[in-house]
Amino acid sequence: MKNTKTAIVTIAGRPNVGKSTLTNFLVGEKIAIVSNKPQTTRNRIMGVMTRDDWQMVFLDTPGIHTPRTKLGNYMMQSVRDAMDGMDGMMVLVDATAIGEHDRTIVRDMAEKKVPKVLLLNKIDLVAPQELLRLIDVFKEMGYDAILPISARTGEG
Repeated sequence: MKNTKTAIVTIAGRPNVGKSTLTNFLVGEKIAIVSNKPQTTRNRIMGVMTRDDWQMVFLDTPGIHTPRTKLGNYMMQSVRDAMDGMDGMMVLVDATAIGEHDRTIVRDMAEKKVPKVLLLNKIDLVAPQELLRLIDVFKEMGYDAILPISARTGEG
């Protein structure tokens, strides 16, 4: 019997940055609904990636937003719940449209005491010099790595 290690990794970010697309890509099948409509993901969705001697459980979360309804409160509670007991975190931002809400999320998530990676998503739509500028903007925020990716194409 092999020594198997398991890690729980929360995927967080504002609505429509590609969290569900990334989850589907990582687990190799469509387990999360993908839509252009914000807040399609309403509760956390678990996806599992298994290899010979390790396993990762990815928690796809609803987009982080300011709730205005009971549903919004429920969705934000789902995000908070996904952060309980996590072993690591991926924070996604849409590299084509980073605003103040994204910066706030990136700063808030940087305070989490787990290994964390900031993912600059949608690089297939951004000029390389813009990616370098974004990496430079975020490099001192306390992430273990900053990776440019395209969750849609698998690039990066």
